Amino acid sequence: MAITRFKALELAQSRTGTPVKLPTEKVSDYYGSMTFSDEVMRSLLSPEAYLKINTAIQTGSKIDRDAADEVAAAMKSWAISKGATHYTHWFQPLTGTTAEKHDSFFDIDLSNGKAVEKFKGSALVQQEPDASSFPNGGIRSTFEARGYTGWDPSSPAFIMENAAGTATLCIPSVFVSYTGEALDYKTPLLKSIELVDKAATAVIKEFFNRDVSKVIPTLGAEQEYFVVDEALFNARPDLVMAGRTVFGHAPAKGQQLEDHYFGSIPNRVNAFMVDFEIEALKLGMPVRTRHNEVAPAQFEVAPTFEEANLACDHNALLMDLMSKVASKHKFKVLFHEKPFAGINGSGKHNNWALATDTGINLLAPSSKPKENLRFLTFFVNTLKAVHDRADLLRASIASAGNEHRLGANEAPPAIVSAFLGSTMSQVLDDMENMDGLDEIQLEKGDNVYLKLGINKIPSLILDNTDRNRTSPFAFTGNKFEFRAVGSSANSAAPMTVLNTIVADQLIKFRKEVEEVLEKGVKKELAIMEVLKRYVKESKNIRFEGNGYSDEWVEEAARRGLSNLKTTPEALAVYARPESIELFTKHGIYSKEEMHARHEIELENYVKKIQIESRVIGDMAINHIVSTSLKYQTQLVENVKGQKEIGIDPQYYAPTIEMIKKISEYTSSIVRLQNGMTEARKEANNIEDLEERAVLYSTKVKGFFEEIRYSVDKLELIIDDDEWPLPKYRELLLIK
Repeated sequence: MAITRFKALELAQSRTGTPVKLPTEKVSDYYGSMTFSDEVMRSLLSPEAYLKINTAIQTGSKIDRDAADEVAAAMKSWAISKGATHYTHWFQPLTGTTAEKHDSFFDIDLSNGKAVEKFKGSALVQQEPDASSFPNGGIRSTFEARGYTGWDPSSPAFIMENAAGTATLCIPSVFVSYTGEALDYKTPLLKSIELVDKAATAVIKEFFNRDVSKVIPTLGAEQEYFVVDEALFNARPDLVMAGRTVFGHAPAKGQQLEDHYFGSIPNRVNAFMVDFEIEALKLGMPVRTRHNEVAPAQFEVAPTFEEANLACDHNALLMDLMSKVASKHKFKVLFHEKPFAGINGSGKHNNWALATDTGINLLAPSSKPKENLRFLTFFVNTLKAVHDRADLLRASIASAGNEHRLGANEAPPAIVSAFLGSTMSQVLDDMENMDGLDEIQLEKGDNVYLKLGINKIPSLILDNTDRNRTSPFAFTGNKFEFRAVGSSANSAAPMTVLNTIVADQLIKFRKEVEEVLEKGVKKELAIMEVLKRYVKESKNIRFEGNGYSDEWVEEAARRGLSNLKTTPEALAVYARPESIELFTKHGIYSKEEMHARHEIELENYVKKIQIESRVIGDMAINHIVSTSLKYQTQLVENVKGQKEIGIDPQYYAPTIEMIKKISEYTSSIVRLQNGMTEARKEANNIEDLEERAVLYSTKVKGFFEEIRYSVDKLELIIDDDEWPLPKYRELLLIK
């Protein structure tokens, strides 16, 4: 009997929801209570110090030592009053997780030997973790350890409460090597935010509104995830080590009835959701939406839009927080993009827009025609950027986990396309089909605008078009939704790429419009002339149909769109000369950093596929083959017994067929597992990392589904009492 599995089932079925008590009746009473917010800073700092910090946040200028010391003193007092005993620079290395090293406020005064609480400005501004022990792509040798974390004042410090009843002051930080190269996700993101701010602000000031002095990329990251019972999770070695199930026959009832999406949230899961939402709200994360997703045991949490840097920090923190709170409820949260075969995978839909410091969403249509010209400018330029740099967007979401998800069960395909909806598609078609600029009428006065048809764009087109779940990059009324981002990803990576390519395109646009203006063309007509050309040049990226269809794959190929199916193929885009030139000329990455990122992502891919391969091999032999042979022996003994007592052979013929099937599938598993091991050895002997990644992607990974097929067939044959692994019906339906 499969003792571990049935003990886990017994535990899972005995669970009841953990009671959760709201701190107060109103969220506004405790929202942000554990963050060192602007309001807290203003109350604790001198006006001079507050002004310096606020200016640094707005402009990126340096903070002098005196101001840093005053902030540190205020932060320490505030943190201690909240129960904090330690502080840490909280950063996001290229491991895909967050990192922290805790230091105590406690120190010894050497003059008298007494204990004191100490926290200086120098400790606030900088710490020194080991840079050689984090992924660095060869930038740092293993014997060269020095690296630095540096305080990011634009993202508020926060208090993270621990299970032991203590708390830690967490200071959001960048992470760079001793020689200055970025070793994290935040540093390039901050650079890309500054770049798109400058590029977009220059376009607005010159062509539309001189009152705007800043443009902020905004982000709302919808986080999908699965929840399974902790005991069932621990009984599955594949979930523990690889984050996904490598085996598992589809249950009779999966998602085919479409009854889970937006259904009633199970009580135990709801208690978990309420609990982590309370903690998230205390930390200033504006989580607002919770619901069942399409697949059983799949759910979603979504926040209100925030400035992109803060939104990326909050999403990384939210994932960490959810995992911690889940333990309290005896759950495990799965952020893997495809933890279960045959049902929906999980994404992190990145809803991106550009907002001005005057409160304008540049991707929102308006009731005023002149403002719609501004809207069209940013809308079309974004579309042109996606068209010209589609492969970079694909590279930004490439990972071992997302490779399992893309193109399957409502996830977008690997082909990058943009869905605009019927309203905006018609507007762009009208622009493209103009015979010339002569047919555009200019009306003068205080509200100069073009009479083209752009004056007919509805101010709210959110519901004037359907949504397309198969589109990687969809316009949804007042923002673009990058749906292809994987659920485990750090949003900073795709947002860095998106910010950079849009900024680069806006710089080109401004220059090209200026060239037309030099010919004496009126401003509005000059803008339309360039936009009209962009509409024609980017038309191939627009697709309104079913991204899953074979016809779209063929059509995309005819259009010249890339179909980078594997992660190594996609990551190779980072090494292209044009990619390196784009990021280096804008100072987002150096050439060395680009090569390092490419190497780090390839290494990560190889290691993850290697781990999955080893897990498959271990489980196939130690769990499945051994179980199948034991059960086969029981069947053989049964047949022998029937023969001995003279039972007619026709009655035990089905049992003999079962024995043959077990032999067939077991033999296949052993043979394939041996082949996979040899393929892994072959790949490991390849010096060139890119070639090694390709071998893992093709030869090694090529065995996965074949082995799984035989294992899943055995699951249907072997006695349920003997099957060692929690089954899909148990993992997905016991809540």
